[in-house]
This record gives sequence, C-alpha cells and structure tokens, in this order.
Amino acid sequence: MSDNDWKSRLGVVYSTNPDFKYTTAAEPEQETLAPGRQRLIVRIDRRQRAGKQVTLVEGFVGTQEDLSALAKTLKTRCGVGGTAKDGEITIQGDLRDKVVALLQSMGYNAKRGN
Repeated sequence: MSDNDWKSRLGVVYSTNPDFKYTTAAEPEQETLAPGRQRLIVRIDRRQRAGKQVTLVEGFVGTQEDLSALAKTLKTRCGVGGTAKDGEITIQGDLRDKVVALLQSMGYNAKRGN
C-alpha cells in the first residue's frame, strides 16, 4: 500500500523506467535532549480561546512521541485535558505552579513565565 502513495508524488514527472523507485526526502526529527538540558517555560495564555485560560509549556526539544508522552504525564497528574503539538504542550486551566513543580520533580529545567 505504501508503494501506491500518490499524494506524496504530486508534481513528479512520469517515468517510463519499470525499475524506477520514487523516494521522498524525510526530515529527520531532532533527538530528545536529556531532561536536565531542556529549558521549558510554563506560561498562561488567554488569546483566541474565548476567554478560557490554558497553561502552555514551551521550549521542548525532541521527538513528537516524547512530547506526547510528557504531555500525557502532565495531563494525568493534573487531572485535566490538553494537547501536544507544534513543540508545545497545552494544558487546560491555570496550573502554572503545579506544572512547574511536576516538571522540576521529573528533572526538567522549568521556569514559570508570565
């Protein structure tokens, strides 16, 4: 099924060579830094959220899987919902102090923002 992935080949000129294999250049993900080397900033955000407050954790350097795992841990320990995408973790509600304490107990270099 992966050989017939036509969406990734849009804009490619047709080849008559029967042995031609189209390859895509995948971007390598950054390796996850050790928790002690991460500089995470925990801040609150109210913009474009209909007046609701969310806690943002920014500055994570690593793979998407590790970001999702950290987000799941934080959401579980705080007992709230949230998401992890674009290199930042969004946690519902104003939980800056609790999130900073949790991250520091996990060994991360976390600092409270605004």
